[in-house]
Parts: sequence; C-alpha cells; structure tokens
Amino acid sequence: MSSPDIAEMLEKSKELDRLRKEQEEVLLEINKMHKKLQNTPEAVEKPGDNSLSKLKMLYTQAKELSESEMSISNQLLGQLDAMVPAGGAGQQRRRIEGNEQKKKRMKVDSDIPRLSPSMRNQQEFFASLKGEQVAARVAQEDGEKDEWVIVKVTHYDKESKEFEVLDEEPGDDEEGGGQRKYKLPWSHIIPFPKVTDLSIVPEFPPGKQVLAVYPGTTALYKATVVQARKRKNDDYTLEFDDDEEDGSLPKRMVPCNQVVALPDGHRQ
Repeated sequence: MSSPDIAEMLEKSKELDRLRKEQEEVLLEINKMHKKLQNTPEAVEKPGDNSLSKLKMLYTQAKELSESEMSISNQLLGQLDAMVPAGGAGQQRRRIEGNEQKKKRMKVDSDIPRLSPSMRNQQEFFASLKGEQVAARVAQEDGEKDEWVIVKVTHYDKESKEFEVLDEEPGDDEEGGGQRKYKLPWSHIIPFPKVTDLSIVPEFPPGKQVLAVYPGTTALYKATVVQARKRKNDDYTLEFDDDEEDGSLPKRMVPCNQVVALPDGHRQ
C-alpha cells in the first residue's frame, strides 16, 4: 500500500467525519422544527410563515449529505478491495466488508433516534386519529371565510401527509344531500380533547377567543369565553360572534372537549 493511497484514504475519512458532523447539525435543526410545529401547529397559518419551506430545505440538505457520505464510503470500499492482497484474502475481504456493513448498521441504528423521534411520534399520532372526530377547515384557501366543521378521519396517508376525512352531516348544497369527503393537510385539522382524559383539556381563561362547536350543529365558530370553569369537566360558557339576539349575545354552554384554540388568522 503506497503512501499516496494512504493519504487519499485519510482525506476521504476526514471528509466522512465532516459530513457526519454536518448531518448531526442538520438533524438537530430538523428536530427543533418538528418540536416547534408540534407545539404550535397553527404557526403555519400565519401570513409569511416559512416553517414548512424551511423544513423541506433541511430534509433536502440531509438527503444530499447522506448521498455524499454513501458515495465516499463506496469509494473507500473500492480502494480497500483493490489493495487487498491476492490469494487467501477472501476471508480477510469478507471480514472487512462485514465490519463495514456492521458500522453502517450501527450508524443507521444510532441515527434513528436522533433523526426523527418527533417526526415518528407525529406520524403515529396522526395515524392514531383514524376513526376520530376532529375539527377540519374545509373552505378553499381563497374563500372569504374559514369554514370549520366536525369530520371523521377515515385515513392518514403518510406519503402525501394528507388526511382523508368524511363530513357525516348530509350537505344541503350537494346533489342528493350526500356525505362529503375531503383530503386535507394536517394544518387544516384540529383534534378535539379526548373525552376519556379531560385532565389535559386546555384551560381558556375569561376573555379568551376560541373556536367552538355551536350547540345543536356540527359547525365551529369563533367565540369568547365568558367565565372560568371550576372543574376540568365543566362546560365552557361562551358568547359566539354574530350570535346576537335582542341586542345582546346569549351565553351558550359548550362541552369542554368541543372547544379548541382559535387558529391564527381565522376569518369569519
């Protein structure tokens, strides 16, 4: 094995180290973005928000770094194959290849938790919504108002990142009044608090604007919390916008699991 060959391999090894460090930095940023989107999913609705574009750019960068690492690794393997002495070297070659494969597996296994624990949890959470009723924005992006209704999740497509939902309330404007189906991004979905675990129901203070199911309907409208709840399972007392009767807004009681945070930029 000549000195130039060794020097070249050392340079490639240094390049691998650099690529892996860059990957760790990119993956750290990806996980930060996932945490941000999990904690404040409504952020993507804000005008000028570039969270999803930034996340796409980070994934593209991670993919390119991974491909570069694979390319250099293959070059190093090729050099090692060429340097292995002929005769009786088969076993040594297999051992080297086996060790390289083991290193690759170890790297992949060690990267999985760092790569996307939040993303994996997010995907599992979205998939777990199948069969659940959620609030969904079904109006067009260029519509004058945001139309939020109760729908049932029938499927979550991990490839397209879209929910397939069913509006089980027959539509008056549809021919035949049939049920309507939609494909929606996760930014158009708001899960309701679980009835089985009201201990984690969000607490909205008096004066807080929320999105809530209007009593007797399957539609959600903007409302204001009138008074604080004494217990976690108490109904919210709300005043709905544009719900004026006899010159005043009547107070409506709405179950706590049918009240969610008002999305930023909500149009009504």
